[in-house]
Amino acid sequence: MSKLLLVEDDDETAVEIVGELTQRGYLMERAASGSAGIELARTGVHDVLIIDRLLPEIDGLTIIETLRREHKHTPVLVLSALGALDDRIRGLRAGGDDYLAKPFALIELIARVEALLRRPAVSRETRIRVGPLELDLIERTVTCAGRSVDLQPREFRLLEYMMRRPNQIVTRAMLFEDVWNYRFVPDSNLIDVHMGKLRHKLEAPGDEPIIQNVRGAGFVLRANG
Repeated sequence: MSKLLLVEDDDETAVEIVGELTQRGYLMERAASGSAGIELARTGVHDVLIIDRLLPEIDGLTIIETLRREHKHTPVLVLSALGALDDRIRGLRAGGDDYLAKPFALIELIARVEALLRRPAVSRETRIRVGPLELDLIERTVTCAGRSVDLQPREFRLLEYMMRRPNQIVTRAMLFEDVWNYRFVPDSNLIDVHMGKLRHKLEAPGDEPIIQNVRGAGFVLRANG
């Protein structure tokens, strides 16, 4: 049985959400302020967090950013009366997994919660090793064949995403959604530029490519490098 945490200061909205999700068999906890919400999120074991963006004491985006810095990867659905594109992008870039603008139909909220529950759980390991690569999630360091590699934050996230999917074709759409937190595919070579910089840092001249471009499909990180 899935356990959800709702952080919502509006009592009427909270009663509707908790009532509907409880009827559908979910275990529910609710916090009415940002400070109470972050403590419950830190100490409880939840499958999904539903967090309102505008909260008393600590706002919703600060809660999400804090949890992500503490390496807590519970999926988060952001609720907000701010529905403009820039506001949605800010919510996703803060670490939210999905964004639902108010007012919304409860059936849509339920569908989004169900989608988050279907996502594969993030590994709790703190080091990832694939072929000659080793990535330390705590120290935020990368080595390739024993050589230290200095990566920018976005490059680090990109490599982590690839290393969690060795020998699997990763499409540009997947990278835009999961690494850049876009819910659309812009007409841009942004990913190719970042991937080129990452490969340049990882691969010495003459080396077999670690990350390969699969024409018409995307990219793949070979685990047998």
